[in-house]
Amino acid sequence: MEIQKLQRAIIDGLEDVKAQDIKVFNTSHLTSLFDRVIVASGTSNRQTKALAHSVREKVKESGGEIISTEGEEIGEWVLVDCGDAIVHILQPALRQYYNLEEVWGDKPVRVKLLEAEHVRRRIGDGGR
Repeated sequence: MEIQKLQRAIIDGLEDVKAQDIKVFNTSHLTSLFDRVIVASGTSNRQTKALAHSVREKVKESGGEIISTEGEEIGEWVLVDCGDAIVHILQPALRQYYNLEEVWGDKPVRVKLLEAEHVRRRIGDGGR
């Protein structure tokens, strides 16, 4: 699957369940194992599990493959391996502690998030 299509499916899955602070990083220059790391926050164990489920469903619907999922039993940090992209879904305290953005974040990928587009549209039409 083309990386942009996979990336979009993952982001759509995260946005469908209201993930917070979605960040996408190009890691192709750091490792040959995957091309993207996507980090997002969920506010509870229940939400992180729902986010992981939504990502898996969107990727499968788009024709992608899920290699594995880790951490769903507890739900504080769930990792979804989508082959060319790895998705980390963490609760805010763990995300701050492990600071994955520092590890993977030297090449952020600019992506259009639906929430940001919605805010721009509201501002552009006077908030109506």
